[in-house]
Amino acid sequence: MPDSTLRQPIEFPKEAQIAAAVEILRRGELVAFPTETVYGLGADARSDAAVAKIYAAKGRPAHNPLIAHVADWAAALRIAEPSATAAQLAEQFWPGPLTLVLPARAGAVSPQATAGLPTIALRAPDHPIAQALLRAFDGPLVAPSANRSGRLSPTRAEAVQAELAQKVAMVLDGGPCRVGVESTILKLTQDGAQLLRPGGLSIEALEAALGAPITTGTAGKVEAPGMLSSHYAPRATLRLNAASPDAGEAWLGFGPDPSPPAPLSANLSRSGDLAEAAQCLFATLRQLDADGADKIAVAPIPNQGLGRAINDRLRRAAAPRG
Repeated sequence: MPDSTLRQPIEFPKEAQIAAAVEILRRGELVAFPTETVYGLGADARSDAAVAKIYAAKGRPAHNPLIAHVADWAAALRIAEPSATAAQLAEQFWPGPLTLVLPARAGAVSPQATAGLPTIALRAPDHPIAQALLRAFDGPLVAPSANRSGRLSPTRAEAVQAELAQKVAMVLDGGPCRVGVESTILKLTQDGAQLLRPGGLSIEALEAALGAPITTGTAGKVEAPGMLSSHYAPRATLRLNAASPDAGEAWLGFGPDPSPPAPLSANLSRSGDLAEAAQCLFATLRQLDADGADKIAVAPIPNQGLGRAINDRLRRAAAPRG
């Protein structure tokens, strides 16, 4: 079950903390901050030097683009070309866990932020701390998950400290993240909408809003964050869709599980709640790692709603590692 603190109100940082974070960002340094999905590692999206520090701190491949975080749709239009469909989706789902990939305005952000692509991924996060920071900074912040590239995304401030303690100038602590998996990424073209990454907003909700089906992006082509085949990985190896653990495996269950079937075990949601499972996913895998698991057998997760995002993260976590 998730930690009870997930349901406790968080203490908003004082204005002085936000002001200090803004000054750090303006100096070209890195600030980690909470969003509703995961903690992000923030830098000025317009600064080549600041964006380069993100790639260096994470050990991130240079061909893997970043998401630019903005306060609202008006701020998005300063760095991306307008789209009627994008405006409709932003009005309905922003702030929230939806990233839109649109044509980038020339010179609006560092080319490193887009990995040289003609498009830019952008979203408005639904978290009071992120919103306060963006409005005080008054500019776009690129903010990939605040962890080493390919590893588990952090959903608590202490996980950021454990991953990047000496590489980030400041961590704004907003408590545990409410959604727990990254945003859904949608590329909008003249032909319609393409899903590049499932995430915290369900495909069903997006298709209902669009009144049309959403296609899947080109396999093997990196057009947005989170599309690398191996990603979101714990130290332990994963075996998916397992009925039960084999000898030497830890167990990650979902749904009713009356007795622990392995010496090391956890359950994403005994009630079968996909939102609860998404919220707990990265923190639970991180805890099994910390407890010494070398191999983890994972129960099947329904592939609908948030289950699509959970299964996407688990498949990438279980993929062969380079």
